[in-house]
Amino acid sequence: MTTKVLAGRTAAQAVSPESRRIRRLPGRLAARLVRWVRRGGLSALIFMIPLLVVFGVFSWWPIARGLVMAFQQTNLVEPAQWVGLDNFRKVLADPLLMVAVRNTAWFALLALIFGYPAPLALAIFVRELRRGRGLFSVLAYLPVVLPPVVAILLWRVFYDASESGLFNTLARAVGLGPFQWLQDPRSAMPSIVLEATWAGAGATMIIYLAALSGVRSDLYEAAEIDGASIWQRIVHVTLPQLRTILLITLLLQIIGTFQVFTEPFLFTGGGPANATTTILMLLYNYAFINGDYGGATALSVLLAIFLGLLSLAYFRLTRGWSTT
Repeated sequence: MTTKVLAGRTAAQAVSPESRRIRRLPGRLAARLVRWVRRGGLSALIFMIPLLVVFGVFSWWPIARGLVMAFQQTNLVEPAQWVGLDNFRKVLADPLLMVAVRNTAWFALLALIFGYPAPLALAIFVRELRRGRGLFSVLAYLPVVLPPVVAILLWRVFYDASESGLFNTLARAVGLGPFQWLQDPRSAMPSIVLEATWAGAGATMIIYLAALSGVRSDLYEAAEIDGASIWQRIVHVTLPQLRTILLITLLLQIIGTFQVFTEPFLFTGGGPANATTTILMLLYNYAFINGDYGGATALSVLLAIFLGLLSLAYFRLTRGWSTT
């Protein structure tokens, strides 16, 4: 009997603290679950389920389906055939790919040079106005209200290459032109960038105006007392206070310019001589002109990977800029 008691005590002592914690784990989980339900976690989850379902069906499922299609040969009618990396090889071997990449990079550069500072200049101009600030804000935001297709068709009339065209008439008034605008491979892309800047500057200007309202007024007052000019106040007060929002809008503009499609598609259809064929236009041709949805999704995957790596590198390079 004594031997059995000693053996039982020895077995009980042999149970490690880790084993005891594991045995108590179900009870702890149950207690946490009860607290989570009492705090409204279950109710929040019930309300989130429809949103999660809609988001998954219309966002994540197309992404997953596109990743699968990138490795298939399909026209969405006949059964898909698994081709592995053949779609990627075909896209990378396409001579139009480098043309599209060059044109897209050219568009991004022009938009960065002319389109990025324009909204900031408009916002600072409107903020410095003593009268008519609301009127100028409405006029600057008006192009955003217009449907993009309507605005582009309107500008196509303005870009009429004949001497009676609106822009050529204005150019002739100052002794210039006539210009071919959209018909000349050298001027087609700058012409598209001009319209895109006009159409999109108002939305970004509103963002800058909202950010400018948060700049401390005493900083401007101190700069005025020190005799700083308007340009010095912009450089030494405004821009440092807007550093974070400027970095974010710059990244958004870079991503947006690499996804440009509507303007070159409606203005020139990629011409003249493929001078305005962008990456998304090439993707459109793959899918809806050639019926090669596998190649189109492969190109979209490559573009997504590039933009993801670009965003990651951008955030790493500008990590300390917004706080210094």
